Amino acid sequence: MINGNIEGLSRHTLSRLEGLFDMRVERENFLSPEIIDLMCELTGTTGRELSVYLNRRGEVMDVSVGEARQVSLPSMSLRRSDTRLSGIRCIHTHPGGNGMLSRVDINALCSLRLDAMVAIGVIDGRFSEAYAAFLNPPDDLQAYDVLGPLSSDDLCGESLVKEIRRRDPLIGGEKTAELDEFHEERAVLIGLNDHGEGLISINELEELARTAGAKVVHKELQNRKTPEPATYIGRGKAADLALICRAVNANLVITDDELSATQMKNLEEILGLKVIDRTTLILDIFAKRAVTAEGKLQVELAQLKYRLPRLTGMGHALSRLGGGIGTRGPGEKKLETDRRHIYRRIKEIEEALGKVKRRRAALRLKREKDRLPVCALVGYTNTGKSTLLNALSGSDVLAENKLFATLDPVSRGIVLPDGRNILITDTVGFIDKLPHDLVQAFHSTLEEVTKADILLHVVDAGSPNAAEHMDVVDRVLKMLGANQTVITVYNKMDTVKDKDALPIRKPQVFISALNKEGLSELMDLIQEHLPSSVKRVQILLPYDQGNLVSDLHSRGNVITEEYVPEGVRIEAEIDEILFARVKKYVLSV
Repeated sequence: MINGNIEGLSRHTLSRLEGLFDMRVERENFLSPEIIDLMCELTGTTGRELSVYLNRRGEVMDVSVGEARQVSLPSMSLRRSDTRLSGIRCIHTHPGGNGMLSRVDINALCSLRLDAMVAIGVIDGRFSEAYAAFLNPPDDLQAYDVLGPLSSDDLCGESLVKEIRRRDPLIGGEKTAELDEFHEERAVLIGLNDHGEGLISINELEELARTAGAKVVHKELQNRKTPEPATYIGRGKAADLALICRAVNANLVITDDELSATQMKNLEEILGLKVIDRTTLILDIFAKRAVTAEGKLQVELAQLKYRLPRLTGMGHALSRLGGGIGTRGPGEKKLETDRRHIYRRIKEIEEALGKVKRRRAALRLKREKDRLPVCALVGYTNTGKSTLLNALSGSDVLAENKLFATLDPVSRGIVLPDGRNILITDTVGFIDKLPHDLVQAFHSTLEEVTKADILLHVVDAGSPNAAEHMDVVDRVLKMLGANQTVITVYNKMDTVKDKDALPIRKPQVFISALNKEGLSELMDLIQEHLPSSVKRVQILLPYDQGNLVSDLHSRGNVITEEYVPEGVRIEAEIDEILFARVKKYVLSV
């Protein structure tokens, strides 16, 4: 079977390519003149690069066809061990006559631990020159040696086989760094750059990829305003990207914008790698971070709604079970699920989340009955909200320097300087291009933001993109319908050199949650802006007013209660209506 791009090749050409499998090379020789002549002739005829893989018995194991600007180097699963050479040598052609080995060729040599990598320059269907590369032992200063230029006779002789036999026993005993890289998630990022704004977004995508566990080996921006409908970046750019991916040993491509099923399928076909988009990456991080049953349900719902319109035409992204980035979470248990099953599962999850929503509403009513004001921490992801919650409450909520460290809402009680008890609620961080399906799925969680008495907008003051991040948070809050008082909390002030350069929004406070600086000023500001409908009062109720004592317990927040000769002395937080009923018994407010 001929691998690679065989589209447009005649039956005669395909038959001649298949004839390469019938050719043999003597064990003592590296290559045969017949193979060289046929590869050069077919390269001249097709204008495409050809690759042939041979084992040490001289048998052709694989024949691949590549584009004129892109080598096809399929991963051979014939490696004898992780510490020996593979026993496979690759010979491929370069149309245009240049036989120099590229970075792509060298990386393939290292990652596949090939016996040798040979490039043959071809001009008008004839041999021009050749170069051969061999791996060196691990203790050598150079990872590989390149021999050349070589003649056709050099390739067909015994000397190159002797090189392989000499090096093979010396290379054993230690894995190379290149081989380790071959097994990790090595991602290339690609985005659109409209008037220079793409750099900020793709840098953020890099942080998302790092959070998900990938190593970013290259970032690329395409100068265009809107995505190309078929391939997102255009076929020419995609072909260039394919070459870059091979040069850096990438095994994953992540786009900075959401892809359609057609775009994803076409990109995967051109690149020959798994392709995921920003939305899939964010959903994957959420799946990794979800701890509670509710969080897992919310992630699964978002994954199913995202997948539903992309069932037809999706390639590698939906053809792999489990594993790395883009394939995590309960929503990935059966990737080739039909629409009927997905619709049924979506309905089941929505019903379960409806119960969660009703339970949250009941807890909220209890808080309102207990008269506990709520402050919700909102802001861009990784601005230090969890660190601030810990600093204010003395708790130990997980706080990491990673995006979306907090997924499920966490509440802690604190006492203000005037003695009032309030709840501080940490919420999931926002991000630019936040997937719509994710916002819908996390609606019950994000309701905590809309129902809070006051919002603390935590800003990473040390970020060069603070203003843009603040705008993103404003858009999400508007989308949620949140219209409460917002206190802007400029965090990480210990990293700020020029305070005057910050985009100031009042009311504001400047703090460092990590160093616990500015927290008293923040507490005073919260106290000042909390709704004034709740009053803290000292009351002396006669013993014949037992019904009012009962009302204070049921409708107010009783802080202290003492029985004295004159009656019941109570300190409580009460609303305006209850205050009017007990006003004549109030000692102080």
